[in-house]
Amino acid sequence: MYSHSSHRASRYLLGLATSVRASRSMKSATSLLLGAALATAFFLLYTSVRRDLGDGPARSPPPRWTQEKGEDSVRAAADRPNNQEPVVKGEQEKKDVVTSSDGGGGDGSSSHQQKQQHQQQQIVMPAEQQQKKEKPQDLADLLRRAATADRTVLMTALNEAWAAPGSFLDLFLESFRHGENTAYLVQHLLVVAMDKKAFDRCNAVHPFCYWFRVEGMDFAAEQKYMKGDYLEMMWNRNKFQQTILELGYTFLFTDVDILWFRDPFPRISPTAQLVMSSDFFVGDPDSVGNYPNGGLLYVKSCAGTIGFYKHWQSSRERFPGMHEQYVFDKIVKEGVPPHLGTKVQFLDTNYFGGFCQHGNDLGKVCTMHANCCVGLENKLFDLKNVLEDWKTYKARAAVGNTEYFSWRVPGRCIH
Repeated sequence: MYSHSSHRASRYLLGLATSVRASRSMKSATSLLLGAALATAFFLLYTSVRRDLGDGPARSPPPRWTQEKGEDSVRAAADRPNNQEPVVKGEQEKKDVVTSSDGGGGDGSSSHQQKQQHQQQQIVMPAEQQQKKEKPQDLADLLRRAATADRTVLMTALNEAWAAPGSFLDLFLESFRHGENTAYLVQHLLVVAMDKKAFDRCNAVHPFCYWFRVEGMDFAAEQKYMKGDYLEMMWNRNKFQQTILELGYTFLFTDVDILWFRDPFPRISPTAQLVMSSDFFVGDPDSVGNYPNGGLLYVKSCAGTIGFYKHWQSSRERFPGMHEQYVFDKIVKEGVPPHLGTKVQFLDTNYFGGFCQHGNDLGKVCTMHANCCVGLENKLFDLKNVLEDWKTYKARAAVGNTEYFSWRVPGRCIH
């Protein structure tokens, strides 16, 4: 009886212990679940609050290759020369435009970086390179349009200092309008500009303008006699005249500080090959004793004159530091090489005069040159007076006034 009761008691106690242990395990599991739930709720609440405040979750850094490209773009912008400022232009002005892609996985900031890189790398071509790309003028076509039926052109050359408004070019063109039978000459006048500003000015007032460019030289400023770039300007002008002959055109070259009063061609023989004006004329057009001045020069295009120009150019080496007019005088006095057969003559100053020596009969004069005169202001001052004297003479002649009338002398240079 006692053993049976003890066995029952033992089983009861064992069951009770097992229940207690199960109850404790359940409480531990419940506590664990409640803790995890509370942590999750707290995290969600924290995240929600940060989003509402605009902070948002931290973004992942961009891939390394994207960072490196961005750094390369910054370095490229820092190394860019000062004269290549980044600006947005049309498609024709884009140069080496490079863009990067974020592979479609960006969030908007990558796209903004691409736009900045795109703008930074669109560079306008430097002005020097744009100038080199300008379409060169067709000299042969310009000559064809300007020349007379017998392929003759009147030609002058100038730079910015001589082309400025109110300066020599305006006075030069005005003289043709007031001359006798000279208006037609302007229709065959080719103006050779030695710099860009002179070329632009010519285009504003005249239809036939040619920009004669010399690499590395700037002839825009006043070129004082035998100083600065004067020699190079004169010898390059001489070379250009040779080019005109080689293209098959006869020319009558005139300095722009010459005023025109009458048609010169009746005073030039049809058989003439090379005729130059004179500072001082000795009375014989064939004499090498005349004092040549290349400011007015008629040259017929033929093998002899082209050969003479080549001889003229090559002779420069024998007279270093001298201008083309000096070399001309020397080689003419030496004698033109017989194989060339070129006949050189000189113009009479009674008809083609200048401040050095001029005729006083306004009924005969064809031109007046501002030679023997230093300084653009002095030349311009006296030439304006000469043109006014010519207008006065024409007005008097128009009403039959035949009393003697001539130039007002002395002036600053004319005498």
